[in-house]
Amino acid sequence: MQAAYPYTQPPDHRQPLTPPPQPVRSLENEQVHVEKPGVLKLTDFEVRGTLGTGTFARVLLVRLKSATPGSQNIFAMKVLRKVKIVRLRQVEHVNAERYILSRVRHPFVVDLFATFQDSLNIYMLMSYVPGGELFTHLRRAQKFTPDVTRFYLANITLALKYLHSFNIIYRDLKPENLLLDSRGYLRLTDFGFAKIVDDRTWTLCGTPEYLAPEIIQSEGHGKAADWWACGILCYEMLVGYPPFFHETAYGIYEKILRGVIQNWPNTMDRLSKELIKAFLHPDRTKRLGNMIGGPQDILDHPWFRGVDWDALERCEIKAPIIPHTTSLDDTRHFLHLPIPSLDDMPGLVMEENPLPIHQRFEPTTYQFLEF
Repeated sequence: MQAAYPYTQPPDHRQPLTPPPQPVRSLENEQVHVEKPGVLKLTDFEVRGTLGTGTFARVLLVRLKSATPGSQNIFAMKVLRKVKIVRLRQVEHVNAERYILSRVRHPFVVDLFATFQDSLNIYMLMSYVPGGELFTHLRRAQKFTPDVTRFYLANITLALKYLHSFNIIYRDLKPENLLLDSRGYLRLTDFGFAKIVDDRTWTLCGTPEYLAPEIIQSEGHGKAADWWACGILCYEMLVGYPPFFHETAYGIYEKILRGVIQNWPNTMDRLSKELIKAFLHPDRTKRLGNMIGGPQDILDHPWFRGVDWDALERCEIKAPIIPHTTSLDDTRHFLHLPIPSLDDMPGLVMEENPLPIHQRFEPTTYQFLEF
């Protein structure tokens, strides 16, 4: 029997039939906002507390010792252990996080100011967002009203619209990665899974409850996966828990692929239900935010009627929750965790001598040259 493709290789089923759309903007052309090496040093900072810990990093509250009166002197510093990043195969993700955050600037995205490294760790100096995680405020309230949900979802929509204009997919939307600033607006944080993707990528990453079907099925995913996560988050804010949950990740995946939400509250209004269903369309070509109109379809959705998007992006609308803080370094909205031993962060104690030239090309060191 003659081969179907006698003169060429069979087409890769993963390749798009049409060329992927070019980004509205190229991140490569954006200004780099991080300080040049040598302007700031790790020893310029004093550790004031621990804001959080995770699988790959811990986040510290730090003060710039030499700040002039009236200038910003309180920051969050993300600390990642080099050997752990290499062992868990997160080098590409960490370098992508630095590259993306060094070039993006948006009122609803956390700012990156500088990066450092010492013999053990890499460090990212970021804006301190004092209002704590949206997760904390949601658990305290149990659930949000449609108006409160609308405010936060509008923040997220504008942040994702901005990121997607550079072909950046975020891939880790959840209440724990949304921080409230002093005015009550959201800041998207933790870009460890963010990636510049022209069409699709196949890496399995994210939080089980928020994964789109195409991620679970390894079909390749792109911007549509972020809009799916918006639907999950919208439901969780309105109801108090995500639509697909189970005690095991496998059980969650089964429910997501089945695609049937069994717990629609009787009190949920028709438009909210319609919006969530539009975000959670299993066919990504028919998913809200990913159709021919792009994110503009979300802005024009009847559920958002009355939102002044330009005023919102200028932070001119009063937020529904304004976190109570009494000082720039107030940490009441975060867990009070012990400060780690400074032996684990030698660069914060004293300046280390530059590595000899032959050591700069050792596998662990060589992979973090940008820091």
